[in-house]
Amino acid sequence: MNAESPIAAPLVAQPLTSTAFAPFGTVIEAPADDGRPINSGNARRFDLLGDLQLDADGGRPMLALFRAQARSFPHEVSEMERHALGSQTFVPLGERRFVIVVARAGDAPASASDISAFITDGHQGVVLAPGTWHHALLAVDVGDFVVIERAADAVDCDVCWLRAPGSVVLN
Repeated sequence: MNAESPIAAPLVAQPLTSTAFAPFGTVIEAPADDGRPINSGNARRFDLLGDLQLDADGGRPMLALFRAQARSFPHEVSEMERHALGSQTFVPLGERRFVIVVARAGDAPASASDISAFITDGHQGVVLAPGTWHHALLAVDVGDFVVIERAADAVDCDVCWLRAPGSVVLN
């Protein structure tokens, strides 16, 4: 930021809920229903999302493991990215909180006023809808995350820099 730019108020990461996150994707968490019995009744199955939208332009599903270091907060947000051709899913292995900073699909966000931030409860994951602008993984707790994303010969990742960066803080 230059000296002439107003300093934006910090963006407080709000608790992640399905309703609040709906414009950006889907929250992954244990459903309230009972699912259905499988494996001779020794387990219950919950079908969460039938189409991860990973096959556009010859894409294929890729399962990856991200080993994340804990970030410090407040955290400056100056860069965002998006994957226009496929979703991206983050699921913590074990109890791992993370902050997801997002902006709606479409034009690149210009400033911190165009973005929202959510903090998981440590048991939730997210599926970012194709085209949703987001910050890189912001782990609150160090650890491993399963990531499901689109793989293809051409990389599907657009990056933008905010003209007016901001910061995200935790409650």
